[in-house]
Amino acid sequence: MTVIGWIQIILFCAIVIALVKPLGWYMTRVFSGERTFLSPVLRPLERGIYWVGGVDERREQHWLTYTVAMLLFHVGGFALIYGLMRLQAVLPFNPAGQTAVAEDLSFNTAISFITNTNWQNYGGESTLSYLVQMLGLTHQNFLSAATGIALAMALIRGFTRSSMRTVGNFWVDVTRCTLYVLLPICIVYALFLVWQGMPQTLGAYVDAATLEGGKQTIALGPVASQVAIKMLGTNGGGFFNANAAHPFENPTALSNLVQMISIFALGAALTNVFGRMVGNQRQGWAIFAVMGILFVAGVTVTYWAEANGTSALQALGLTGGNMEGKEVRFGVVASSLFAVVTTAASCGAVNAMHDSFTALGGMIPLINMQLGEVIIGGVGAGLYGMLLFVVLAIFVAGLMVGRTPEYVGKKIEAREVKMAMLAILVLPLMYLGWTAVGVVLPSAVASMANAGPHGFTEVLYAYTSGTGNNGSAFAGLTGNTLFYNLTLAMAMFVGRFFMIVPAMAIAGSLVEKKSIPASAGTFPTTGGLFVGLVIGVILIIGGLTFFPALALGPIVEHLAMNANTLF
Repeated sequence: MTVIGWIQIILFCAIVIALVKPLGWYMTRVFSGERTFLSPVLRPLERGIYWVGGVDERREQHWLTYTVAMLLFHVGGFALIYGLMRLQAVLPFNPAGQTAVAEDLSFNTAISFITNTNWQNYGGESTLSYLVQMLGLTHQNFLSAATGIALAMALIRGFTRSSMRTVGNFWVDVTRCTLYVLLPICIVYALFLVWQGMPQTLGAYVDAATLEGGKQTIALGPVASQVAIKMLGTNGGGFFNANAAHPFENPTALSNLVQMISIFALGAALTNVFGRMVGNQRQGWAIFAVMGILFVAGVTVTYWAEANGTSALQALGLTGGNMEGKEVRFGVVASSLFAVVTTAASCGAVNAMHDSFTALGGMIPLINMQLGEVIIGGVGAGLYGMLLFVVLAIFVAGLMVGRTPEYVGKKIEAREVKMAMLAILVLPLMYLGWTAVGVVLPSAVASMANAGPHGFTEVLYAYTSGTGNNGSAFAGLTGNTLFYNLTLAMAMFVGRFFMIVPAMAIAGSLVEKKSIPASAGTFPTTGGLFVGLVIGVILIIGGLTFFPALALGPIVEHLAMNANTLF
């Protein structure tokens, strides 16, 4: 660990914090239907989209109607991606002559991208055509990210409105998010990435002569446009197999920093949107503080573990830290920071192979996902996931003082607590249940690259990443098999939608309640006590649920490493 390394981490955190208020202010105006500096250009286009789609922007929806609209929207997205992958051999913009993608892999990929997971059991440059990458994956990256933000806005309205039955209009929220937030930023972002050296072309792959006189085929394509939204929308799906470790997806140290900032930007800003819409920005800052403390703790442990390396490396006199699986141009600190950022934010992009991290360094990304990815989280998903833990924390506080719990003027009663618990507990069912199957089924065990606790962690990481809609891989598991394609698809589907429906039910319940003024008996939710309580609830639930599995994987691997046993 070095001073320069900590300066890089502090600089990243400072930039993210600086973006919270301006982005929060802008997004609040967008979703409140207020005029922005882009309105003269985009408002006519917005009206045209409503006219073509038959949408009345003044007509809002009940939470159930809102949720059904969202689910039907994703059925269309699934059909589009699946059809494009199965038919890509006869479709245009396929300079490499890619053949049709297998049924099970197409199914897995379609589920992956509609759930904002972007788990990839394939190498993009060797499997998909330009058309599929653009019309299927990049297009869905925008819509799945917009959906997450729209759902967060619906839940926020549940807290801010009183004695109503509607939580907004799904079609209006998705349209405004895409037009006013995602597209403008991504246009500028993509141009920046091209300037940094990222390809953006429909030209064919290029053949180059190597120094040995051989031939190397260099894959190209419309990379910058996909990378911009994969990072900003916390999607994570790489154009190339090596993802953000590939020089065409992450050319420079500056592009690496900007990509990490963009992963956090919108998710962090949504906490400010929450504060503004409930009429007290300190409420948003309190939630952001919970996220920030957990994030800094994770970065500290990962950086320490990777900077110290392993006892085997130290025995060889290698004191520069664990550089296995990392790009030399990024080094230990940028790789460690990226790993924590991408798993805290449900992004899934990677600039280093997590399978090559030390046991404790690889455990933190795993824990980030197991906690429900509420540390910033996916755009929208992180906020509504964190608000579920807030509901539980407020319930615990109410039990301690013998009073009906309240949060931002709404009483938290049995229905909200039950829905929050349902949403939180369905995740470990997928994490742990499928891992148990994967480590005993012979055909699944055959996909593990390592034996012992490291192999166990590979499987646990895969199902945690899929269920948490993260999409990053431990890089040591062969996932493109019938078993993993189908079971991971199920985990991704459950992890996304079985969490969304209870969260929307909470929004529908809260929006019908009256707002209650704060009194002397109201538990304050903007100070250090509240922040500590929420962190405690998150860690206690996570510890009770996942510690046994972690003890079988990275913890025992670390102890074995200290005894000079490697896996």
